[in-house]
Amino acid sequence: MNSEIQINKPTPTIPGEEIIKFDSTTDVRATIYSMKDGASVLITEFYSNGMTLLKELHKHLKNRLPNKTFSEQRAYRAEYFKLSNQILLEITNRAVSVKKAPSIGWLEKLYPDTNKFFLTFPQVQGLNSAWQWYKNGVSVPVLRNKIHPYYGTYFPTRFDHLILFDNWLKRYEGPKKSAIDIGIGSGVLSFQMIQHGFQKVFGTDTNPNAIVGLKDFMGETKLSRKIDLHYGNLFATIEKEAELIVFNPPWLPANSSVENMDEAIYYNKNLFPKFFAEANNRLAKDGKLVVLFSNLAEITKVSKEHPIEKELAKGVRFTLEKCLKKTVKSASDKTKRDQHWRGTEEVELWVLVKK
Repeated sequence: MNSEIQINKPTPTIPGEEIIKFDSTTDVRATIYSMKDGASVLITEFYSNGMTLLKELHKHLKNRLPNKTFSEQRAYRAEYFKLSNQILLEITNRAVSVKKAPSIGWLEKLYPDTNKFFLTFPQVQGLNSAWQWYKNGVSVPVLRNKIHPYYGTYFPTRFDHLILFDNWLKRYEGPKKSAIDIGIGSGVLSFQMIQHGFQKVFGTDTNPNAIVGLKDFMGETKLSRKIDLHYGNLFATIEKEAELIVFNPPWLPANSSVENMDEAIYYNKNLFPKFFAEANNRLAKDGKLVVLFSNLAEITKVSKEHPIEKELAKGVRFTLEKCLKKTVKSASDKTKRDQHWRGTEEVELWVLVKK
């Protein structure tokens, strides 16, 4: 682990003044109304009691909040996020202090010097899921080997855009001396470029966990000599030019109602103008700038503005070489959310060159 970088981890919670202990005999309805009034709830006895309370909270909100349109789903998730994070678990000696709780290796790795504290139930669920992904690995169709994503690091759960990029790489005939991967995350795009013969990839990320996790994953292998990691925003400390720059940005614009904004999903208004300005200074004369994007914001009516089209319309820095599109596989019929808009969703691969 890189001691120079402070990794992100769930912040221990300080319970509010009113704490309700919840076990299998506690009145669920009364507990939920107390939570809406600001009370914290401590899960006792069994881990499953917390699962029961979360299930009942979902039911309660479903009966009181609309959850059909994309914006309604956002509001529903925001309310669920707020209330569910008032449900607490006690952590003692880096283990969850209730019976039949999962064994979570991240508690040892992330809190080596903390013996007793509280985390919210969703935080513990997130740590448990992340531990399973890290321990067992995640298969990605375009890669030969599994990835082992570090806690708090983005990794793909849908692969349409990766397949689109892999097909483009197969036909790429330009130089393969160097590439830059903006927002490297769990490293998938960089691994794809190495598989397709790139000699060196410079990867950046604003998430310290991505940098620490990839260093941990690559260790002293050949990959560690082919992928050079830089912690920082956009191009971080990279000043050199590259033949290929790849950017898989967030696909949705942030708005004022989004709290605890996930920067892997939502982008702020300054992201693209700053990216294109910096990319113009880092792209080699005959290089390619590849941006992976989606029409998600448009079809969900979140925004009518397309940031790549907006940049091209200026006609100052880049021109369009090609834009490849792939229809996204429809959501499963088993999904509980109304995702009728998925039928028109497309992932996009934009190839830009310097004017």
